[in-house]
Amino acid sequence: MNIAVTGGAGFIGANLCRALARLDGVGQILVLDDLSTGRTENIDDLPGVKLVEGSILDREVVDHVLADAHAVVHLAARPSVPRSLLDPVATHEANASGTLSILEGARRRDPAQRPQVIVASSSSVYGANPRLPKREDMVPLPRSPYAASKLAGEAYALAYAESFGLPVLVFRFFNVFGPLQAADHAYAAVVPAFVSAALEGRPLTVHGDGTQTRDFTFIGSVVAVLVDAVGRRVTHDTPVNLAFGSRVSLLELIDALEAVLGRSLPREHTQPRPGDVAHSQADQALLRSLFPTVEAVPLDEGLRLTVDWARSAGG
Repeated sequence: MNIAVTGGAGFIGANLCRALARLDGVGQILVLDDLSTGRTENIDDLPGVKLVEGSILDREVVDHVLADAHAVVHLAARPSVPRSLLDPVATHEANASGTLSILEGARRRDPAQRPQVIVASSSSVYGANPRLPKREDMVPLPRSPYAASKLAGEAYALAYAESFGLPVLVFRFFNVFGPLQAADHAYAAVVPAFVSAALEGRPLTVHGDGTQTRDFTFIGSVVAVLVDAVGRRVTHDTPVNLAFGSRVSLLELIDALEAVLGRSLPREHTQPRPGDVAHSQADQALLRSLFPTVEAVPLDEGLRLTVDWARSAGG
């Protein structure tokens, strides 16, 4: 089985490539990445993995990467709510138009040989809908250009499945964290930002009062689901939450990190970030029905593994 991974040099993509490279029955793994956030060192030592540096908006490049793929895991995106507020058009082009480009690449293949297309969406599409836990049949109410772009991408994917018979699976990722997640930029996610600050002896920056909640999902759990989805060629006619129903406040996250490190951590509260939602928690029923054997890595274990990696990486 040949697999294409867009954004494969990034955090989630590189972890996925490492898992796929260890599997019997997996042939070539082609990574398409423009390296705007991905890093070659994340994948350059992996057997069977080849990097194609280029854009998901480049038709010729997309056709080359998908030419022999049995599955494509589309992870390439322009992440971050704050970035989307600064440049909504760039976010739309990467996330909505980019997803459409990958779907078109799959559609251009011979109908008998079209690859399975797994598309990464985001829990941010639920937006202002206040109900918890977030169920896939709830009305999306995006609060940012980022969320709107991800909703557009998943809508295109499901429409292509209906219109052209593409084998499609859309996942809504929640707050994924773990090794290889960068903390050295202004839009770093909360877990790597907290871990980096803690290891460097800086106060942890908390936007707002810290009572906002998230469904933190360790990268190992996410990769296990993705590998299973590719291996069994799983499809579904609605998006699927990829999280396990936890609800942890940022203050509770700090408590858990303090327990891992064995010391208290100073924090510095700032203003809430525009476009952020107050609370997030996945309903995991559909995920469990499709992937009954996958178990979630507990938060404390995931944090320990993340801290160990950050220390080894010089964080």
